[in-house]
Amino acid sequence: MQRRPGLKFTKVAIVMAWMGTALLLHGPARAQTYPSQNIHVIGAFPPGSGSDIIVRFFAEKLRPFADKPIIVESKPGANGKIATEYTARSKPDGHTLFIHAGNALASNSLLIKNNPVDVVKQIAVAATINQQGFMVVVDSKSPVKTVPDLTDLLKKKGDKASFGSSSNQGLIAGSLLNEMGKFSAVFVNYRTSADSLNDLASGAIDYAIIDPAAALAMERNGRVRPIAVMLPQRLPFRPDIPTLTEFGFPIEIVGWFAAMVPAETPRPIVIQLNQCINQIIDTDEARKFMTDIGATPWISKPEDGKARLVADITTWRRYVDVAKLVPQ
Repeated sequence: MQRRPGLKFTKVAIVMAWMGTALLLHGPARAQTYPSQNIHVIGAFPPGSGSDIIVRFFAEKLRPFADKPIIVESKPGANGKIATEYTARSKPDGHTLFIHAGNALASNSLLIKNNPVDVVKQIAVAATINQQGFMVVVDSKSPVKTVPDLTDLLKKKGDKASFGSSSNQGLIAGSLLNEMGKFSAVFVNYRTSADSLNDLASGAIDYAIIDPAAALAMERNGRVRPIAVMLPQRLPFRPDIPTLTEFGFPIEIVGWFAAMVPAETPRPIVIQLNQCINQIIDTDEARKFMTDIGATPWISKPEDGKARLVADITTWRRYVDVAKLVPQ
């Protein structure tokens, strides 16, 4: 891909040549400069989590573009519900940027009872960031080395078996595995992926389903062993990790991160954010970062992110039905 020259945030009344149309604001806002104040980058999980690593990487890389302070705020809780609601209710002026998994918004829309946020109507995807497959991990000292080892263990233990995750995606994936394999493993919810480590080590849970950023970081620290990835094919940079599909469990839990804003954010600001995020992704440093966290870069337009969010809600509804889950 051809590199673009350095891109700065400019006046919100701008002509986007690459779109071939003028994108102008009306009224007093036309003369305003964006950003005009601090940009608050919102994360949905605690500092040090796999998601937080992505949030802070992009917040740091946005600083040269913004020429204004970038403040990272972690608003953990309820699998991202708190951060999502905060973003939806924020002033739609581009100064609140929510970096989170779009697939989590989709699954939450189905699993949270009386969800106060309609993510399709109240959240706009400014730019996609990456795609990544969730991983099945066991403790590094566990006798379980492969997926067949794990399924044998789950059959033996029956309803004494258990699995853990800190996300609704992990809950759905484990529930799908239960349904497909006729297992009875009980779900244990954790605040963060790291919180499951001690229970994995003690044998209190048999396996965990976590995002690849956390899984690969824990593997490097000698804590876990990834035994499967929930993608259609193996990762090119980790071909030693098989897919669940290879063992007769066609479970594909593909996560994708995005930079999101309140839905009423002016279109020219959304376009500027999209260009800046895309330029960050299109660097060697970002590509290496993505590889290290088990992800692949995803450069797109805002319309692509919106379409993916809508499609994911349909996909997750099917998963939720198969897994026989009900909103809580």
